[in-house]
Amino acid sequence: MITFIIISFIALVCILSLLLFPDLRQKIFSTRLNFLPQSKKIYQQCLQFIGQLNQATTANKLQTHWYLQQWWILIAGFFLILSILIFVITRPVDTIHTEASYLKNVDPQVYALLNGEMLTPPPEVDDQLVDAAIVQAMQIEKSYQNTNAHVTFDSFTTGKTLIDRKWEHMNPRFKQRLLMVFKIMKERYNYELVLLEGYRSPERQSMLSNNMNTTRAKAYQSYHQFGLAADIAFKKDGKVLISERDPWTWQAYQAYGEVAESVGLTWGGRWKNLHDYGHTEYRMPGLQKTAEMAEKLTNEVE
Repeated sequence: MITFIIISFIALVCILSLLLFPDLRQKIFSTRLNFLPQSKKIYQQCLQFIGQLNQATTANKLQTHWYLQQWWILIAGFFLILSILIFVITRPVDTIHTEASYLKNVDPQVYALLNGEMLTPPPEVDDQLVDAAIVQAMQIEKSYQNTNAHVTFDSFTTGKTLIDRKWEHMNPRFKQRLLMVFKIMKERYNYELVLLEGYRSPERQSMLSNNMNTTRAKAYQSYHQFGLAADIAFKKDGKVLISERDPWTWQAYQAYGEVAESVGLTWGGRWKNLHDYGHTEYRMPGLQKTAEMAEKLTNEVE
């Protein structure tokens, strides 16, 4: 459809140009008259050359017309290369296949867990549902009269415009593990999970680190900057639930932690100083927490 619109637009521009500019019409007409005799001559030469090529393939011309026979090789090679280029250009990029090949080489463990099946991310959660969940969670906290006990909600109110919920910005080694957790939670416990935040920019991480009760990791100290961490919540009856004060959500977080750890992820609910029940991360062995490594990991297999 887009191609048709572009072609139609170009055709319209050409027609209007011919109608508006008489000098352009005269120049095109004179060029056409001059081109016709010349094109006829070129056409005759092409026919003559094709006839010579045809004769060069006969048995009595093999020795005398060997130089013309090389053209058949060139023509065949040209069409072969052209067909390969057309195939490469027109072939759609299969991101799932690319990710599967990548994981098979760099992370055989998660590839084996998936049995070669690449999981696809669920739809992005509605921001309004998340906002409503945060308001509800804060109201629950006020009812306990303890504003400092559960401060993980601050991470979704500070620098809100910088929150990233795009699955493609997460590294495949972590992304497929997390999607596996989503699948197990749904199939085994009938819990529906939503992604609250995946990749986190260094700017947003620095903003959050100003509040020690929210996070103590500065820029490039958190696995979020490397696409290796995420914060999740649960969806029930069309609403997003975050607060672990709610008995149903608390039970869901406990199941989430167990499933996440079973696929090799670290769960924030086990932390001693600051519990973050919706947080999981993949602590990749030998990871160097630098800006260059963050750029590399968040752009792999793109």
